[in-house]
Amino acid sequence: MTVHSQQPGVLTRRVMNPLVSFLTRRGLSLAGSAVLGVRGRVSGELRTTPVNPLPLDGRRYLVAARGRTQWVRNIRVAGEGELTVGRRTERITVRELTEPTEIVPVLRAYLRVWAWEVGAFFDGVSADSSDADLAAAASRHPVFVVTSAEPASRR
Repeated sequence: MTVHSQQPGVLTRRVMNPLVSFLTRRGLSLAGSAVLGVRGRVSGELRTTPVNPLPLDGRRYLVAARGRTQWVRNIRVAGEGELTVGRRTERITVRELTEPTEIVPVLRAYLRVWAWEVGAFFDGVSADSSDADLAAAASRHPVFVVTSAEPASRR
């Protein structure tokens, strides 16, 4: 199995991600962004990255637009983490979706909302693509169902 991951460029890694994280931690969520915190699978230290949780049909999802990144590898091992917006931190658990029939509608909805930001990572696949094209993309973009592990707390 080939690992598919698109590393962020220097501008994203050094400017955009820190800026979005900074604003989100201060309560200014950009279009619904949150900061995901997950324990490192080797270090055990809390690792953070901005994410775009997707609410859909009464559930929330995390989609790995850049593929099998470090946060994906870490959350697969940990099975839990936290989402922070402003002073509210919510402990979460996740379950990875594995069936393309489950993933396709989530990817379609995700691309409808977030294509302006992440569309370039989907290799020409869009919200208007066929189910078959989205199913093919599903293996490159892990999707997790998010469940609240406890009520949100304030820091």
